[in-house]
Amino acid sequence: MNSGALSARNNKVLVMAGLLIGLIFTELDETVVSTAMPTIIRQLHGLALYGWVAGIYMLALTLFMPILGKLADLYGRKRIYLSCMTLFIGGSLISGLAQSMTMLLAGRAIQGIGAGGLMPLALVIIGELFPLEQRAKIQSLFGPLMIIPQLLGPTLGGYIVGHLSWHWVFLINLPVGALAAILLSKGLNETRSEDKPRIDWAGAGTLMSALLTLLLAPVLIDNQGYAWSSPVILALLAASLLLFTLFVIIERRASEPLIPLHLFRNRNVVVLSVLVFTLMLGIMGGIALFPFFAQNVMGLTPTASGYMTLAFMAGAIPTSIVFGFLITRIAYRTLFISFFTLPILGFFLLSHIGVHTGVLYIIASFVILGIGMGALFGGDNLIVQESVDKKDSGIALSTVQLFQSLGATIGLSVFGSLLSGHISSGVEPLKNQLPPGTADNLAAGGIPAGISPGLADEVRGVFAHAFQNIFSISLIFVIATFIICWFLKKEVLTPEKEEEAAA
Repeated sequence: MNSGALSARNNKVLVMAGLLIGLIFTELDETVVSTAMPTIIRQLHGLALYGWVAGIYMLALTLFMPILGKLADLYGRKRIYLSCMTLFIGGSLISGLAQSMTMLLAGRAIQGIGAGGLMPLALVIIGELFPLEQRAKIQSLFGPLMIIPQLLGPTLGGYIVGHLSWHWVFLINLPVGALAAILLSKGLNETRSEDKPRIDWAGAGTLMSALLTLLLAPVLIDNQGYAWSSPVILALLAASLLLFTLFVIIERRASEPLIPLHLFRNRNVVVLSVLVFTLMLGIMGGIALFPFFAQNVMGLTPTASGYMTLAFMAGAIPTSIVFGFLITRIAYRTLFISFFTLPILGFFLLSHIGVHTGVLYIIASFVILGIGMGALFGGDNLIVQESVDKKDSGIALSTVQLFQSLGATIGLSVFGSLLSGHISSGVEPLKNQLPPGTADNLAAGGIPAGISPGLADEVRGVFAHAFQNIFSISLIFVIATFIICWFLKKEVLTPEKEEEAAA
């Protein structure tokens, strides 16, 4: 049941402007905030809660993503999207006025809830406004457009903190978010149904509890020092498994389930959910941790090491655009299989990095990765939309993005633990030569100051070997992803296919 349908009388220019402004600024918020965090933590005296500022945002985003997708299917896209933007603006206001870490964390949680609906609902709105070929081209640009926050974020964050105040890192979202909301409100018209939707409260509560217990595990590991084998973490994972089982039982009996189980009989939804989960689980940790290698082994500055990974986007942008044109002409399984050979090559190259690896080698490896993975920017969401009924498009997209977010969150934590373990075991023979107390903190603090050049080279060798192991594990995951691509349907997205899904 869909309680709202987009009418034919829409100003597409206003709608697109509103969606793009909203999306770019929600993404920009993350990079700007991370740049400003040292200043924020120092002024609010919140070092012990440093990691929770990002952790609670991602936790809230992931928890509410499927629920907001379902609410959009029930109550209409416009109403829920504007509600999400209101939450994001409200959270920004609370964060900007924060005088304590508790208030800041509350604001970040509210921001995260709002952000959980903005990306999937933007794609759903575009899916209902534009015909297939236009939509393929538009959505292929969405991923590349997200490079703008990555480029501007560090500079803008530094400028705001240096010339204004860290409070404006959050308060700047108020006028920009309001502008995005006004443009979308004026441009988008939606008819309302007289049907009174029923909400699956039992399913929603159980799913949120299951996700919370699952995601608390990596958050506690990253911020409280727990190990994956600790009793607390194992208890959380066991509780999560039980709650997910209960959720499936509830959904089978619900008259209007939160996540219709028939979606998991849809081959493309299942394959793409497994694909993005596996891919994010296997690659995000290595890519996110790479600046540590660049700074401590290659000797680059923090800014230069961060921008090194932009080579990935240099490969992804043209691929995404080309993919948007090809997906309505060539079977998408063929395209995915072809493009996903390249991440295998990219991670093979990265698994051979060493102390003397040059900048050009890294740039070439990341460009190859980007070219291969640009297919995801241009294709996965579009395939999901075209594989389900329109009434289920909101929850279907949110479900696939939920799996992607889960993979990335868990992968970051697991790979962080793996890197720390490899470094700890690698420096064990050097422990007596290092300054007291530094051997156990190398994974966080880098190479200690004042040690001999020869010992520094040995430590760099340990770091390089640790990253070789990390990228070798990533290589296994991208090979698995390549295999998963073969299970996609071998069909071309066409207007006729779109009409069949709508019918």
